[in-house]
Amino acid sequence: MLKVYAGLVLASGISLVAQSPARSAEAGAYNGTWTVEFVTESGLCDGSRTYSVAVQEGQVRLVTSDTATRLSGRVGADGTVGLSVSQGSASGSVLGRLRERAGSGSWKVSALCSGSWVAHRRSSATAQAY
Repeated sequence: MLKVYAGLVLASGISLVAQSPARSAEAGAYNGTWTVEFVTESGLCDGSRTYSVAVQEGQVRLVTSDTATRLSGRVGADGTVGLSVSQGSASGSVLGRLRERAGSGSWKVSALCSGSWVAHRRSSATAQAY
């Protein structure tokens, strides 16, 4: 069961949910492939995990072959990140902000664990999920 939550933490870092709908032109400011590292600061989850995330016109998706994890969310026109992620019965949230080349924020998986995340833009091109 801990593996499920650890996987959720990883995917949570990748998913983002915005506070408000972004306009298409502004949402594109964050387009590209991002490397996101999630670090556990309290609770039962693994120490840290790194994932690739693709942002396209404000929509966020995990770039991985992990089909068990579901995520939904957006990056707002102002860079606000907000995610919902789930894997099995576990669910979590990711909040924060992206800037032009980097971002940071916090994440939480139910009452099991929480921590921080940092993101770095690898490319302005959007990676395809495999």
